[in-house]
Amino acid sequence: MAEELPIETRRFKQLRHELGLTQQAFAESLHIKGSIADIERGKTKLPGATVARLLKTYNVNPLWLYGESEQKHLEAEQSLMPKVVTLDVERNENIAMVNVKASAGYAHNLQDTEWYDTLPAFNLPLPEYRNASFRAFQVQGDSMLPVLQQGEWVIAKAEESLGALSENNIYVVVLGDTVVVKKTQFTPSGLRLISLNSLYPPIDVKPAEVREIWRVTAKITSNLDQPATSLDDLTREMREGFVSLKSLLGKS
Repeated sequence: MAEELPIETRRFKQLRHELGLTQQAFAESLHIKGSIADIERGKTKLPGATVARLLKTYNVNPLWLYGESEQKHLEAEQSLMPKVVTLDVERNENIAMVNVKASAGYAHNLQDTEWYDTLPAFNLPLPEYRNASFRAFQVQGDSMLPVLQQGEWVIAKAEESLGALSENNIYVVVLGDTVVVKKTQFTPSGLRLISLNSLYPPIDVKPAEVREIWRVTAKITSNLDQPATSLDDLTREMREGFVSLKSLLGKS
């Protein structure tokens, strides 16, 4: 019977036994509310948030968990914290602003202090923007409609590792050659970057491809009287356009 269970279910239970933990203790260590009995029975799928917590707490390789690797544990996660920050005259950390044009070279200049000096920066005298690193990124494209529009700015907080990711948040993800704003989800093959606009397919990347990751905490917008078009509105407009085109073709 056990052999019929998914490999991630069997390995999840194996880990608990190897750690010598009860189901309750294991659940508490992984911030799971309630019992994990249904996960171990294969009745409930292993949540992506739990996979992330296994990585953060026990350095468990997600690929091993899903049977894609024989390496059970990863080395201590490489820190994804920014290598360069800028300071104001009072030695407080600035919030550097990365516009659409600058984002094209951002990933290639992560450790170039002179390049950062070319970026505009500001400071927010609010307690929630102290004792952490923040950066502002300009939104490009419409992949995150209806929450984020083209040209808006997001203020994001640096995350130290992928283990801190939550499927409920939006992140600025810095890859080797690009910067994207997406939701995230752990998968058997690594990390999936998800757009809110369903017209855009998800992007699958390997964890090692992520150079920095920033959790979006706020946005700056000038579109106060121009609410973002909802996906329902977009769908309706496309259908209306299709009906009009069909009507024109019928008359020709």
